[in-house]
Amino acid sequence: MTDTVSKLGYLAGATRFRRIGEKLQSEGDRLYSELNIDFKASWFATYFTLLQSNKPLTVQDISSAIGFTHITVKNIVRELEEHGIVKITANPGDARSKHVVLTTKGKSIYPKLGPVWQSISKTLEQLLTAGHPDLINIISRIENEMGKKPLAERVKDVANYSPVLVVDFKPSLKKHFYDLAGNWLLRMLGGKLEKEDEFALKNPEDAYLAKGGFVFFALHKNIVVGCVALKRLSETSFEFCKLYIDPEVRKMGIATKLIERCITRCKENNASELWLQTTNELKEAHRLYYKLGFEDKKAPKEMDVLKRTQKIMYVNLTKPDNSTTL
Repeated sequence: MTDTVSKLGYLAGATRFRRIGEKLQSEGDRLYSELNIDFKASWFATYFTLLQSNKPLTVQDISSAIGFTHITVKNIVRELEEHGIVKITANPGDARSKHVVLTTKGKSIYPKLGPVWQSISKTLEQLLTAGHPDLINIISRIENEMGKKPLAERVKDVANYSPVLVVDFKPSLKKHFYDLAGNWLLRMLGGKLEKEDEFALKNPEDAYLAKGGFVFFALHKNIVVGCVALKRLSETSFEFCKLYIDPEVRKMGIATKLIERCITRCKENNASELWLQTTNELKEAHRLYYKLGFEDKKAPKEMDVLKRTQKIMYVNLTKPDNSTTL
C-alpha cells in the first residue's frame, strides 16, 4: 500500500512524529513484556518524574515537569495505580487535587528498569542519529520555536512570514563576508586589522574551506544579514570565528541559528570540541555562549590566538544529551 502520509511533506509532520512515537512505544512495550517487567513505555516520563521527586506530586506538577497535557498525565497515573505502581492520596493543602507517590512495588521495579533504560538509550542514540547526528538538539529547537508562538497564530501570519535561512558558502556570497565581519572588525579595531583577519576576510576559501572548514551566511528576505566561519583546528576540533549579525536584525535569534549550524556541522564531521575567541567587552555575546553550553577554557595548542583575544571558550560536543528513553 502507498504511504500517503510520507507524500504529504510538512503537512503531515505531526502525524509522522506520532507514527514514530507509536512505533517506539509499541516496541518498548514488547521489550518490557519479554523481560517480564510490569511496565509500559508510555509511563516512562511520569514514572521517572515521580522516581526523582523526594515528595508527593500532583498531576499538575507532573504535567508541568514533562510538558504533557493534564488529561494525558491523569490517565497514565490511573494506569499506574491499577498496576500498583503508584498510590493516590488526598492533598492536605488543596482539596481540588490529589497527591501521587510511588508504592513499594513502584520503587522495587527500578533496579530492573535502570539497566534496561541504559541499553534502550544507547539503541535509540544509534537509531535517532541515523537521521542526523544532532537530532536531539534539532528537536529541542523545534520545541523552543513552538513555545514562542502558538501554531494557530503562525498559520494566520504565514503570508507575512519570512524565515531566516542559513546557507553554506558560495562564490556569489563571498563579498558579504568582508562587508559584514570585515567592516565590523575595522570599526572595533580602530581601522587596522590583524594579519590573520586581513587574509581570512578576503580569502575565506583558502583560510577556511581549503583546510576543511566552512563559512555560513544568514539570509533574511533574501538579504545577507549575518555570517560566521568554522575553522578546522584538528581532526576532532573546530573554532568558530568572524560571527557578525546586522544590528537591524539582532533580536531575531540569528546568532543562535548560526552557532547551532556550526555545532551541527561539527557533529556531522564527528568532532568532539568547538572553540571560540572573544574579548571582554562582548558581554551580551558571552551570555549567549554560556546559554549554548560553552565554558571558559585555556586555548588548545592548535589555536592561533589573536592579539585582541582576552577570553577563550569551548563546548564539549560529546557530552550526553537528554537522551530519549522508553
